[in-house]
Amino acid sequence: MSRRPDDLRRLVRIAAVAVLGSALAVAAYASDKFPGIGRPATPAEIAAWDIDVRPDFSGLPRGSGSVERGLEIWEGRCASCHGTFGESNQVFTPLIGGTTKDDIASGTVANLKRQDYPQRTMMMKVPYVATLFDYVRRAMPWNEPKTLEVDEVYAVLAYMLNLAEIVPDGFVLDERTIRDVQGKMPNRHGMTTDHAMWFGSGFGKQRPKPDTANVRCMQNCADEVTIASRLPDYAWPAHGNLASQSRRIGPVRGRVTGDDDPDAVDDPSPPALKLAQAAGCMGCHGISNKIVGPSYADVAARYRGKDDVAGTLVTRVLKGAEGVWGPVAMPPQEDLSEENAQTIVEWILAGARQR
Repeated sequence: MSRRPDDLRRLVRIAAVAVLGSALAVAAYASDKFPGIGRPATPAEIAAWDIDVRPDFSGLPRGSGSVERGLEIWEGRCASCHGTFGESNQVFTPLIGGTTKDDIASGTVANLKRQDYPQRTMMMKVPYVATLFDYVRRAMPWNEPKTLEVDEVYAVLAYMLNLAEIVPDGFVLDERTIRDVQGKMPNRHGMTTDHAMWFGSGFGKQRPKPDTANVRCMQNCADEVTIASRLPDYAWPAHGNLASQSRRIGPVRGRVTGDDDPDAVDDPSPPALKLAQAAGCMGCHGISNKIVGPSYADVAARYRGKDDVAGTLVTRVLKGAEGVWGPVAMPPQEDLSEENAQTIVEWILAGARQR
């Protein structure tokens, strides 16, 4: 039985009131159970976070943005990490590529079935255009999330869809035309959970395996977990060596999280370089070339002869910094110990030798 639009809107309002009432009830319970700690969130505060957009477009705000405007925003706020054409800028996995006009017509991406294809891009995998809108709106730019206006989100998404040849030049994306775009998403019919992330012991092997290699041990458990927001050191290799699972063309991405190289025990690299690789520093900094952040050679040159700078740089590494080397912020490296940060900084200032 179909429902009139007025009936649907009434149901949505009833559901929203119910969700808000539940949230306030939970907050009241928490304040009663833990007196003096915090306060219930106000309806306005909850509304500021309740901005998710569902695959059926519920929650989608009104607005519009053109491909041309999206290009302007992209070059100013996105390209430094994702590349001008979504191909990535030596740091993040490429967003665009791997899809064809045949995929747009069929709704399934042929390259996802190829085990020899070098990289699965975002546009190859995502089935819902609403998911892209929601993620860009809530999480981007990565150093200033939720700072894009609604019209800017529409524009950025229009530019991405144009790069993937889903919409033409001059296209204007809004709350109406985005619904037509859904019917052109290359992987709209291909969503599945019946697969493994990697194959065999390394990318490209034939035999599939689970995404993780964790097993229950229930031995030597910690008496108390003091930091719940960080991954314990013993858990990093659960997915194998992330660095070796990067695409086989272009720069290597991913933190070194396991040792699957039989010759690694004889690696003559300096300990500081190994620390920088393990901490993921090399994803943003090259030894002699700028990636997202400055090269280590440029850092050493800027601070050469300044004996008191090491402590300042260690603080910037651990706590993050912004505006020192350009518009892209240095995120805080909270998983790095002060001792290891000191070792890395001293190695950089000494010239960052590779041997």
